Amino acid sequence: MSTHGPKVAVITGASQGIGAGLVAAYRKLGYAVVATSRTIAESQDPEVLTVQGDIADRATAERVIASAVERFGRVDTLVNNAGVFVAKPFIDYTDDDYRRVLGINVDGFFRITQLAIERMLEQGGGHVVQITSVLADRADSRVTSVLASLTKGGLQSATKALAIEYATRGIRSNAVSLGTIKTPMHPEESHEALAALHPVNRLGEISDVVDAVIYLEHAPFVTGEILHVDGGVSAGQ
Repeated sequence: MSTHGPKVAVITGASQGIGAGLVAAYRKLGYAVVATSRTIAESQDPEVLTVQGDIADRATAERVIASAVERFGRVDTLVNNAGVFVAKPFIDYTDDDYRRVLGINVDGFFRITQLAIERMLEQGGGHVVQITSVLADRADSRVTSVLASLTKGGLQSATKALAIEYATRGIRSNAVSLGTIKTPMHPEESHEALAALHPVNRLGEISDVVDAVIYLEHAPFVTGEILHVDGGVSAGQ
């Protein structure tokens, strides 16, 4: 197994929106990329390996990391970008909603991060980034979001715990905590109402999120950070 060659980034939820933006940004940095989502299409770029699968399923996590090592020999960065947001009044969440959100947001983080960190320990370093939500820090009466807070809040705490557990072993762990970003997830007609949730009165762009992740990638003294890319929401209203 070769551990030479380019650095390798693994990105979940990579088929569209923020995930697709991250794939392009890491390629621009010269990284090889392993990109996964349920519906991701094959890439024409020999330095991008796509793996289809549901990240809530442990088998997907195992396949993604095994494929990264088999094709590129290493894993340097993992961006846990896959996530789902279901806004409902708390008492209206169904068992299916609960399982789906916990499955993608928490199970989807857990196994793949274990496997990536195992690999990073062998290599002597690495970087893990969680994409979370400002609703984990600051609830908003206009957005009912207990499942987002439960799962993304857990990820933010885990981000710090990982940072401290591996601080002396060359592995950094950070999170980017988002306001609402203009992605295919939000139909055009909802943009105005969503913009109004932010002090800056607009939505974020995919490039704003990508820039934040790439900043963290190049910040060797930054670990355990929750970087807010939220148009001011975390600061106040």
